[in-house]
Amino acid sequence: MASETTDRLVEARHIAAVRAFNRHYTRVIGVLQGGMLGTEYSLTEGRILFELTHFGAAEVVDLRLSLDLDAGYLSRILARFEERGLVARRRSEADGRRQVVELTEAGRAAFDLLDQRTRQQIGDLLVPHSPVVRTRLVGAMRTIERILDGETEQSPDADPDAVTLRAPKPGEHGWAIARNAVLYAEEFGWNHEYEALAAKIIGDWLNSHDPQRERAWIAEYRGAPVGCVYCMREDDHTARLRLLLVEPSARGLGVGSALVGECLRFAAAAGYTEMVLWTNSVLDSARHIYERAGFALAESNPHHSFGVDLVGQTWRRALRSAADPGR
Repeated sequence: MASETTDRLVEARHIAAVRAFNRHYTRVIGVLQGGMLGTEYSLTEGRILFELTHFGAAEVVDLRLSLDLDAGYLSRILARFEERGLVARRRSEADGRRQVVELTEAGRAAFDLLDQRTRQQIGDLLVPHSPVVRTRLVGAMRTIERILDGETEQSPDADPDAVTLRAPKPGEHGWAIARNAVLYAEEFGWNHEYEALAAKIIGDWLNSHDPQRERAWIAEYRGAPVGCVYCMREDDHTARLRLLLVEPSARGLGVGSALVGECLRFAAAAGYTEMVLWTNSVLDSARHIYERAGFALAESNPHHSFGVDLVGQTWRRALRSAADPGR
């Protein structure tokens, strides 16, 4: 009955996707192998060694509750550990009816071996990927944790002050191209033409930008890049805002507004008197950000680009130049 209710509340494709991810990941890290990382220890035994190493001696009942283990199952594991000299058990000083278990030197050595092999395994898993991709992976894992722990983008923990803006690191211009291409394909069905446009914009910026009058920013949240924007020279008086991007996992944190605000501040300080941008009417979230930042719609034109029919929009905003504080 509970399963039928769940099936009605959650789409079958979402259930299937989570199950597929679980199957894939457990194969990748070898959880289903008989012993962990070529040792004689099962996954549960490894968890017990980890718990006792990091939190010290524990009452058996507390250990059982923290690991959510059956009492008989835990008792059999601890008995085997004791026979091998990995743990020692004694009566609790606070309550003689309870047992306290702690690792011996041999137990700590067993955990050290597991820990060393785990770090080696994860390192081998990550080494083929660039630092930017690793950062994306860690950010995605944190997103999974937050969602399954019951947090949302609007939770008290999702503090806009935790978002930091910084210059792109090596490789992150490539990240900006890739994420623009992927997100617009997934959300709006745009084809490779948009990826080519993003690559050309960023390629031109990298080859010839003036650091005094042109700038790029990456928004970082909890150690991962979650957005970007580029400020480029249109002419001596006008700056152009380009390639504003906010990851879906970071929407609701104020990332887009922070990036646009930083772009406006820089442009004014660099001496520009106006900022212009081009977008499309389907990009509702971006349009709302521009409106809140004081941009006004100046022009609209239908066009066919990126494989779809669109309505292009030009938005403008006057700036108070640092060189003209009275403006």
